Amino acid sequence: MRIGAHVDSADPLTEATARAADTVQFFLSDPQGWKAPKPRADADWLRSAEVDIYVHAPYVINVATLNNRIRIPSRKLLLAHARAAAAVGARGLIVHGGHVSAGDDLATGFDNWRKAFEYAAESGGFGVPVLIENTAGGNNACARRLDALARLWDAIGDHEVGFCLDTCHAHAGGEELLGLVDRIKAITGRIDLVHANNSKGAFNSGQDRHDNLTGGTIDPEQVVTVIRAADAPVVVETPGGADGQAADITFLRDQLGVSVTNT
Repeated sequence: MRIGAHVDSADPLTEATARAADTVQFFLSDPQGWKAPKPRADADWLRSAEVDIYVHAPYVINVATLNNRIRIPSRKLLLAHARAAAAVGARGLIVHGGHVSAGDDLATGFDNWRKAFEYAAESGGFGVPVLIENTAGGNNACARRLDALARLWDAIGDHEVGFCLDTCHAHAGGEELLGLVDRIKAITGRIDLVHANNSKGAFNSGQDRHDNLTGGTIDPEQVVTVIRAADAPVVVETPGGADGQAADITFLRDQLGVSVTNT
């Protein structure tokens, strides 16, 4: 099992070494901005690394929205990030499930996701697996609750799409962790990546506030149980910099009985 962390994008492989990580995740541009990523000088180095690479798309992307001034730039930016992720050898591009505005029909949001995949296919494809991540908040979200996720998968499941399970988001979003992996796989057929995070917010609070694995409001053993059941690579997105994340990675390896594999 490959376990790693979300790190600063300047020098991801050095950050991996600092955490004894098998896997790193990072942004390719400002997560709150609309600029397309630029080619990286270290692309060859990243592609040849023994560390597995994942890229997280900017938070501003929302291909589900009915607002064309956000939706159309979002699908273009998603495609640009997917191709940039492929250029650095990423195993997947993680993107949040998005939402529609209050009063809008959520069914249109699911259909807009379908159109985003069709847009990418008409443009030559994403070039890397797109992993949709469950989100913590919003009553009009496409991937907060599993009933919405099922409707989303009905719309896009025939495309080349994967799923990223965030434990903090699930807990804060109102989904019990016990048995969650089986419930998700009954919908998606897969879990490609786990974001292993504890939650500062309470169950069903809607708060996207990550905590270290032995802190927060989730029993750490429940996070371990989710990881064991998912049997997928793991990324911690926890606070505390290299020391805090290294402690979380060590905790998971100790609990799961796995060792560093990037040597």
